[in-house]
Amino acid sequence: MPSSSSTTSPVAPATSPPVPGLASRAERAHPHALGAFRVVVGLLFVCHGSAALFGFPEGMGRTVALGTWPGWYAAVIQFAGGLLVLLGLGTRAAAFISSGSMAYAYFHVHQPRALLPLDNGGEPAALFCWAMLLLVFAGPGSAALGPALRRLRRTREGQLAPSVRE
Repeated sequence: MPSSSSTTSPVAPATSPPVPGLASRAERAHPHALGAFRVVVGLLFVCHGSAALFGFPEGMGRTVALGTWPGWYAAVIQFAGGLLVLLGLGTRAAAFISSGSMAYAYFHVHQPRALLPLDNGGEPAALFCWAMLLLVFAGPGSAALGPALRRLRRTREGQLAPSVRE
């Protein structure tokens, strides 16, 4: 009987991709896919906040009254946080606050009605919570204004530096 170390597995090793070149293409596309994810999540979050604050786009059926807890504050976080995430300005901080607000929404508004998101209407809150948390750890990806503005500032400071020294 052959030893267990000499037997070969019918499953391909985890290092060989199923399609040649797929791993390298996916790696190159990673920042762009993450940037697209950030833009879509931010846009959808802005839409939820805008619907609650301004009634546009229609969908909620009503706006929240100024200063009411927790609806108005959640809507402000959705609108402002979503806009910052969409643009890629302070993405990690905006996503952190947005994720926390959606965790609060899920556990204090939806979860007391029923345990599972399908039963308590908390699917959007749960999805936004986890999507924003992903952006906290993964960062903004490509096409974000924050890193672009920092690069521009460093470039301008580098161009101004020689004239200051003279």
